[in-house]
Amino acid sequence: MTRTADPAASPQRPSAAQSATDELVRRAAVFADRRARGGRAEALPAPPALRVAVLACMDARLDVAAVLGLPEGAAHVIRNAGGVVTDDAIRSLAISQHELGTREIVVIQHTGCGMQTITDDGFRDRLQQRTGSRPGWPVGAFRDLDESVRAATRELAESPFLRLSTSIRGFVYDVATGALREVVSA
Repeated sequence: MTRTADPAASPQRPSAAQSATDELVRRAAVFADRRARGGRAEALPAPPALRVAVLACMDARLDVAAVLGLPEGAAHVIRNAGGVVTDDAIRSLAISQHELGTREIVVIQHTGCGMQTITDDGFRDRLQQRTGSRPGWPVGAFRDLDESVRAATRELAESPFLRLSTSIRGFVYDVATGALREVVSA
């Protein structure tokens, strides 16, 4: 699937008089109008067509649908800082599998990830200084990208909430080249 540039969805900043949210709402109206004019009046089914779920980093440079050639309705995409396994990621993946029929999980982390530039304690300290509260949740910082992908796939494979038959594979996306490289378990 090739994506074409959509001027309604360009990444340009909104005008000074308009918030980013206002611009997104405008783009959503353009999207809905195009869908209606395209004759698509019915919603896609909730179960993803490829029966796959993707756990990926939230980094704006990683467009999961574009990288994997995913049309609308093809896969569940769960994103967080670092594309790391968290309780909420497990919750979403368990629902994806047990209620919506996914059978495969793809983990995608990427080069140049901000999670490699911080530490859990350092971020907690900064957050406490800025907000007055120290979070109890794990930050998920890491140094070694390939090892982080391996750790994520291991943790998913060991989760009692996911199906034992699940195919779980991990990848690194290169933000400079657009290449996707599989990380083989050690």
